[in-house]
This record gives sequence, C-alpha cells and structure tokens, in this order.
Amino acid sequence: MNPALFFILIVLFFLLSGIRIIYEYKRALKFRFGKYVEILEPGFRWIIPAVESIQIVDIRVITFNIVSQEVMTSDNVPCSIDGVVFFKINDPEKAVLEVEAYHFAITQLAQAALRDVCGKVELDTILSKREEMGQNIKAIVEVETKVWGIEIIDVKIKDIQLPENMKRMMANQAEAERSRRAQVILALAEEQAAWKLLEAGKIIDQSPSAIKLRLYQTLSHIAAEKNSTILFPFPEEVLHALTKNHSK
Repeated sequence: MNPALFFILIVLFFLLSGIRIIYEYKRALKFRFGKYVEILEPGFRWIIPAVESIQIVDIRVITFNIVSQEVMTSDNVPCSIDGVVFFKINDPEKAVLEVEAYHFAITQLAQAALRDVCGKVELDTILSKREEMGQNIKAIVEVETKVWGIEIIDVKIKDIQLPENMKRMMANQAEAERSRRAQVILALAEEQAAWKLLEAGKIIDQSPSAIKLRLYQTLSHIAAEKNSTILFPFPEEVLHALTKNHSK
C-alpha cells in the first residue's frame, strides 16, 4: 500500500472518529484527560479522539415513579403509597460533577420524603389532600436538588393501597353517609309538602269555588282508575245549603 494513501486514511479515520452530533434537547460535558473543560452546545462538534471525551445530559423534563412505600399514618393506619416525580436539569455541569448518579439520588430522596410527609398526617388528610401532600414532598426534595442544578417540577401522589378491613370500614361509612343524606332529603321533602298542603288548605277554605274544583278533580281521579259512574243522591246545591245551615 502506498504510504501516502495509508497516512491519508489514518488522518481521515482520526478526524471522523472525533465527530459528535449533539441534539437540541441535550447538552454535552467535555472532558480532556478526565478534567472538565466546557459544555458543548447542540450541533456538529468535534473532539480529539483518545484525549477528549463527552458525557451527554438530557435537559428535557424527566419523569420517574416513586416505588410504593409502606407508610404508617399518624392515626396508625398502614398503607402503601406511590407517586411520580417530574424534574428538569437546569445546570448540567452541577448535575454531573456534584452527584454521582442524580437520577438514583432523586429517587431515594423522593421515597424518604414520601414516607416522612405521609407518616405525619392522618389517613383522611392523605386521601383528601393529595395535591398538598405532593407539594410538601416537592419542597423537601428540591432543597437538596437545587445544589445539584436540578429543578423539581412537580410531585404527584398516584395510588394509595389500604388494608382490606380498612376498605370495608370505609365502604360501610360511605354507605351510612349516603343513607343519612337520603333520609335528610326525604324529611325536607315531606316538610315542604306539608307546608304546601297547609297553604292549599287555607286557599280552599277561603274560596267555595276552589272547594268545588277540588271535588271535581278528586272525582276525575277516581273515575280514571276504572270505568265507573258516580251518583249523587241529591243535587250539589242542596249539599251546600245543608252545610251553610249546619254552620249557622
């Protein structure tokens, strides 16, 4: 092989092996003989092979699940709680140089914070104030992660698993509450109906025509049930006359 061609191939291989493409949503930390040099921005970049190396960091929002944690609440109820953490790397240099494995470190912090926050409150608080519990966990975790150049975007409580006996007790409590509400609504309806009947009675007492209309309405309802004929033994006027004489 021609020595000149061989040299050209070696140089070409050397140049090509140093090419790096960095995507827009990533950053690259460049090291020279193991010493940090700079952050490489997105685009076409070249490093010295065998002398320089890079470490890629994703700066998008990253999500991971908090493994279900066994928690004893302040009212002595055992439960399993899991969640999800959203975080973003704002300073790639600190995220790589200040902590060995930032993803694992955040996971451990989130698990410890979840047990600590949920263990200090009652079960009803956890069930009814999940958003508040998540914000409390976030506040604890981000105290540490700010030093690493990492921002905690949000923490959410996903699922709360209760013992079977506790589930049955809560179901019975919910059923009793629904029964109580139904009875209250029924009592209010009966009270309103009684007042309406009282008002209607007062109106009927003050108007003979209203009494007559009510009588006809009642007869209409009776006749609608079966094909029947209703007979009066004497005219209605006689009934009114008798009523007036009786009242005198």
